[in-house]
Amino acid sequence: MKHWEKLGEASIPGAPGHLELFRGKDDFFIRTSSGAELMSTRKHGSEDALGERLCRPLTDHSAPRVLVGGLGMGFTLAAALAALGANAEVTVAELVPGVIEWNHGPLGDAAGRPLDDPRTRVYPGDVADLLRPEQAAWDAIALDVDNGPEGLTQDANSWLYSNAGLAAVQRSLRSGGRAGFWSAVPDPGFTRRLKRLGAAVEEVRVHAHGKKGPRHTLWFAGWRR
Repeated sequence: MKHWEKLGEASIPGAPGHLELFRGKDDFFIRTSSGAELMSTRKHGSEDALGERLCRPLTDHSAPRVLVGGLGMGFTLAAALAALGANAEVTVAELVPGVIEWNHGPLGDAAGRPLDDPRTRVYPGDVADLLRPEQAAWDAIALDVDNGPEGLTQDANSWLYSNAGLAAVQRSLRSGGRAGFWSAVPDPGFTRRLKRLGAAVEEVRVHAHGKKGPRHTLWFAGWRR
């Protein structure tokens, strides 16, 4: 039996329960207080793919601006930074203050400490706050929030994946920009929702760890102006 050391708890603003951080011999994981595992440092292949595939086309942009919704364990942010040039700016929005603290502390090394990158900006709040102004401010938006369209930790996250939330994402993108979405499970209804809103959609399935185990779903969406 594995021995796990509990490193901390973090309240979820506006929601019951809390998140818990555990460390084992070689990895970390975060779960809800109800016992549902949300993420692990052993299984981040899909987060890597989200950040890398979304930001790879921006390599030649002079000063791209990217928004990442959800810090998690830092892997989506780290992959985005790795794909971008020196003049990029990546803002990561994280609702749970404790998750930011963990990434500055014991969890940071797992993803290479992307919060220490000078291109990183941290917004300690709901990513929806940065989308609701609906200004064309971003070349790419990655939403790696909760468990995807079917959230686990906060009902308010469902707005991001609603028609209104997706319309706000569309209007927040600069011309030619794209949005990427992460989900633990397939969701045909979400695919149809994106297409009904006029998006060109690429849907891919990516293994969480190497070439085995569960696969997560990613969507990449772009809109013509």
